[in-house]
Amino acid sequence: MKAKYLLIGLCCISSSVFASWKLNNDESRLSFISIKSTDIAEVHRFGKLEGSINDAGKAVLEIDLGSVATNIDIRDQRMKKELFQTEHFPKATYSVQLDPALIKQTAPGNTITTNLKGTLELHNVSKEVSADVVINRVSDNQVVVSTLQPLVINAADFALNDGVKKLQEIAKLPSISIAVPVSFNLTFETE
Repeated sequence: MKAKYLLIGLCCISSSVFASWKLNNDESRLSFISIKSTDIAEVHRFGKLEGSINDAGKAVLEIDLGSVATNIDIRDQRMKKELFQTEHFPKATYSVQLDPALIKQTAPGNTITTNLKGTLELHNVSKEVSADVVINRVSDNQVVVSTLQPLVINAADFALNDGVKKLQEIAKLPSISIAVPVSFNLTFETE
């Protein structure tokens, strides 16, 4: 009988920590640009994102690295295998602590700009990454977080240099930049 009450109590406690905002993957986009042969730039994206923001302002974005989409199937496969090594590192995660009042005190229709300092975990390496963002409170139950300017992620910071070199060799390219501009437009909705 005590176990039953304990279980009910745990369920009540855990419901208070469930995210109050959930990422809408269909309305969200995370893109990056690769630069090869010195001046050929191509835009790519990840098709599967998951994320949440809880009542305390803890925001987490999970990127399914296996959902990389470059518009060329063989390149997608090579990036999964050689660069991201998705068999061993299937996801990247960005975690940041927001001021909960940031969203709650922003009236629908208004926007604010801020700098987010969070931790990006990619390829088993964690590093602080800062992003200037615009937070748009679209309605009572929808908020959009977008980069004000692209972030530049350096492959060397996340032990991805060997993967970049391998892609360069396979494609017989003179160069692939290890500095990668990243931008996002993330739509969160209340649950």
